[in-house]
Amino acid sequence: MKFWRLPLDAAAHSIPVGELHIIKDRCKGCGFCIEFCPNGVLKEGPEFNRKGYHPPQVIKQGECVNCNLCEIICPEFAIYSVLKEYKELTAEDIAGSSR
Repeated sequence: MKFWRLPLDAAAHSIPVGELHIIKDRCKGCGFCIEFCPNGVLKEGPEFNRKGYHPPQVIKQGECVNCNLCEIICPEFAIYSVLKEYKELTAEDIAGSSR
């Protein structure tokens, strides 16, 4: 949804900010977490784990909205998100939502 201005009740809304944790040795490199992340927070990492796969790497930690899609989609339970804080809704967030 695209807004042309900040809603009047913006103070009543907040954006959750999550912190991602990756258990690298559990990862089998399927890439589901990278593909399904709505904010593009993850990318394939350059290093190998014990299984010989490339686990994901967090590239935009502050962009995680704690939606838990990566947790849900991971077949090996190698990634999880923890709610860190809530961020106030701003005009920049509204303008950025039309991606």
